[in-house]
Amino acid sequence: MHFVTAKSLLTRSNGMNLYRGCAHGCVYCDSRSVCYQFTHAFEDIEVKQNAPELLEEILRKKRKKIVISTGSMSDPYQPCERELKLTRRCFELIEKYSFGASVITKSDLVLRDIELFDSINRKAKGVLQMTLTIADDRLSRLLEPNVCTTSRRYEVLKKFQERNIPAVVWMTPILPFLTDTEENIRTILDYCFDAGVKGIVLFNAGLTLRDGDREYYYRALDRHFPGLSDEYRKRYGNAYEVNSPDSEKLMRIFRSECEKHGVIHDPDACFRYIAEIPDRQTQMSLFDS
Repeated sequence: MHFVTAKSLLTRSNGMNLYRGCAHGCVYCDSRSVCYQFTHAFEDIEVKQNAPELLEEILRKKRKKIVISTGSMSDPYQPCERELKLTRRCFELIEKYSFGASVITKSDLVLRDIELFDSINRKAKGVLQMTLTIADDRLSRLLEPNVCTTSRRYEVLKKFQERNIPAVVWMTPILPFLTDTEENIRTILDYCFDAGVKGIVLFNAGLTLRDGDREYYYRALDRHFPGLSDEYRKRYGNAYEVNSPDSEKLMRIFRSECEKHGVIHDPDACFRYIAEIPDRQTQMSLFDS
């Protein structure tokens, strides 16, 4: 872990990455790709130590209320957050200035801040985005070795549901020949529906592989599933999109079940839902009338 002083914080889409790199060890992580130009080892976490100061300066000046998201590149609730509390400090500022917040995570550490999320959601909007992609906990421990299992993440979703804090699940990636089964898809969907999630993001039943990410993924396959990387190379070559041979069938099941349960499943519609802040004044006027 090392510390840097950042010059800027928010992206054009109102996202922020407080950490750069990750300790979760997920074998399929796209953030390892060469195109992101890491100048340090991925597991050597870069900490933007002045992120709260930068964020407060932004929030003081910003007149329009927005939802600020974090976690698109690196999980904001990885192990070092327990001590540093950088994510929590930023969410405290978001709550203080009555902005919205959304977080993408695989970690149950987010439960530490559930009361803070509750307050943010009451003032503006808070959305938990959680990745659930491997239903089998034994396989989850193998392929996502340093983070809590999928069944534990389901429990986290239920805790947020109890407080009426909305959630969106990232069901991607689906790994060809490993998790591209109807059983896996239906089990994760059952978790989502029981936890009352608002939306599920699944672009296709597959994953993406780029330079850097691809080599890391194949080394993991060689360790745990000898010969499987050769099957990938023969079928996909150096393709960026690596979809399951059963992608169309699995996507039909996914769309049908989501429609049956009234869950948003178009990715763009999910993103619009996350970014939209309800008009509280209008809501109160309707309630009063």
